[in-house]
Amino acid sequence: MPSAVTLQTLDAAALRHTLDLHQRYKACQAGGQVANLSYIDLTGMNLEGVDLSDAILTGACLYDAVLRDVNFMRANLYGADLRNADLRFANLDRSDLRGACLRGANLTGASLIRCDLREGQIAFKDDKAGLRLMKHQVRPGELDYAILSGADLTGARMNGALAVSTDFRDANLSGAVLSHAKLRKASLDGANLSGANLSAADLTGASLRNAVMSGANTAGYNISEADLSGVLTTPVAVYIDNEPLDALISEHELWCVTSGAQGSTTRFAGLDFRAVADMKKRNLTAVDAQGAVFYGLDMTGAQLQGANLSGADLRRCDLSHADLRGARLMRTRMQHCNLTAAKLGPLMLGVDKMLRTDLTGANLSHADLSCADFTRAKMMETVLDYVRDDGCNFSLAERE
Repeated sequence: MPSAVTLQTLDAAALRHTLDLHQRYKACQAGGQVANLSYIDLTGMNLEGVDLSDAILTGACLYDAVLRDVNFMRANLYGADLRNADLRFANLDRSDLRGACLRGANLTGASLIRCDLREGQIAFKDDKAGLRLMKHQVRPGELDYAILSGADLTGARMNGALAVSTDFRDANLSGAVLSHAKLRKASLDGANLSGANLSAADLTGASLRNAVMSGANTAGYNISEADLSGVLTTPVAVYIDNEPLDALISEHELWCVTSGAQGSTTRFAGLDFRAVADMKKRNLTAVDAQGAVFYGLDMTGAQLQGANLSGADLRRCDLSHADLRGARLMRTRMQHCNLTAAKLGPLMLGVDKMLRTDLTGANLSHADLSCADFTRAKMMETVLDYVRDDGCNFSLAERE
């Protein structure tokens, strides 16, 4: 942690008073004052759910602190010691984390949009040495062994960041600046690196399985011994027998609405739909698109009753209000998917016959399931880590 000479202690009453004044400040009430906890020793402190947006915590020691759901939006955490802190689902958007040490911190599901994670140092005046640097036990600006699974790091500035063996699985790093970053042996499986700057980054031995790298700047980056299997690059237009994919979808829609009298259906298995201009409210009833890629598409209100989407990539798709009754979604990747008010109950095929939605082995971690209907769905071995399920209906769902 930082040198003890630079830190001050704060008793519980004084801390509570500081936080109360900060709440008054945020509420624009008389007597309010922004919280200044600079160089305060808050080791192991429980601040779960506290609003510290815009607060000043320069050089503060928050080692092993409980900071789950804390609002640090725009906070100054320059040079702070956050090692081993519990920062799950914390809001660190636009915060200043330059020189902060996050080694071993748990930032699962945290939001770090446009935060600054570059290196930084704090110097103090010293009567003997002139200027003395504030030191952590490890190098400041370090993210080694930190857990950022599912975190949102959109546009984060991480130039030269040390992130050896860091867990970035399913994190959103779109537009992040990672030039010259040390990402050796980091886990970036399923991470969104669209438009990220990875120039001269060291990814030796890193795992990037199923990561998205469309538009990423990879000039001079080192990927020796890295696992790039299943990486998605910039989407290209898909043609089947000289027919564009969008036209074939329209033919399928016509086939659906005319009960097969007009139009035609095509097997879309394994195809990449990302270049299709508009997927909102499309009628893909009974479509065979197993193993297909839909990553990040807006499919609001889509009709997918009885569709075969087994093994498909639906990560970060917007399927709010979509009709997925009776769909086959076995082993489908649906991390960060928006399924708000989606229908995943049974598809009735007659008075006494139904087709149940099958989500066996599907991954829905970090998905929004608010008000979704999973009545009677098959959900054996379905991954539901960190989902939002307010108002969700799991009535009679087969979950064990």
